[in-house]
Amino acid sequence: MGAADAVPGVSGGTIAFVTGIYEELIHTIKRFGPSAFGALRSGGLKGLVVHLNLSFLLPLMAGILASLITVAHLVVWLLDAHPLLLNGFFFGLVAASALVVGKHPADWRWWHILPLALGLVLAQALPSLMPLVNALGTPALVLIVGGAIAISAMLLPGVSGSFLLLSMGLYDVVMQGIRGFDIPLLGLFALGCLIGLFTFSRVLSWLLQRHHTATLQLLVGFIVGSLPILWPWRELTRYQLGSDGQVIPLDYRYLAPWDYSAVTGESAQLVGVTALAIFGMLLVIIVARVGDTSATRKDTIAGRH
Repeated sequence: MGAADAVPGVSGGTIAFVTGIYEELIHTIKRFGPSAFGALRSGGLKGLVVHLNLSFLLPLMAGILASLITVAHLVVWLLDAHPLLLNGFFFGLVAASALVVGKHPADWRWWHILPLALGLVLAQALPSLMPLVNALGTPALVLIVGGAIAISAMLLPGVSGSFLLLSMGLYDVVMQGIRGFDIPLLGLFALGCLIGLFTFSRVLSWLLQRHHTATLQLLVGFIVGSLPILWPWRELTRYQLGSDGQVIPLDYRYLAPWDYSAVTGESAQLVGVTALAIFGMLLVIIVARVGDTSATRKDTIAGRH
């Protein structure tokens, strides 16, 4: 999840979805609130640990943080040196994710096409709205709001918090802050993330409990809607400059590999991009099967007890 969240266009929520931990993650985050004090009073420290599901959350957070810190350097280099190959890998990964999680559950109904379509539309519309955040005024407020939006997006499969940060002109700022351990900047960003986690996790948890299948179809729509952002052969057609001169992408023209070579004069790297896309797809399929096997084993063990 940390590696995915570091790449603009990819969502850590997609990885959580494919590996089968998504709903547990959302319901666990929701537990951080006033109810935690009740658990502490009634069950002590042990009761709090159980209530917050820390045996699940702490290893997950440790992995995400370690990956963000280590992968940040690699991602910045790959985005500059090999953007086509990187996008090809994640295009295959996300495309396979849409297939894996898009299977119709037993209670699927025809009207579930509506939340699916809504997810598609929102995935396309969100990045174009992000530059409006810069109109809020002070850099501190922009960082807080940007953090809240980015962390909320990271909870949504198919919606890349990194890409929304890029659309807001904050991606380089935050990544430089991570690499340089800029505590004041990261503190403001973390405050926004906490606000986003506290509010958005509750919305998602409520939707999953009350409208489970419709919510899953909405999330699949987000995943499918994110695919154009990852298409390797594209040309930036509309952009604006941030306050620090950073290019904020607003619109792309999507090209065939041979047209990309003709337009840009650069190699389309068709073989390499295709190979990495297939590798990304196979990786998702393997992870999904391992997750299904683990879930089956847990159900079998629970049935025996």
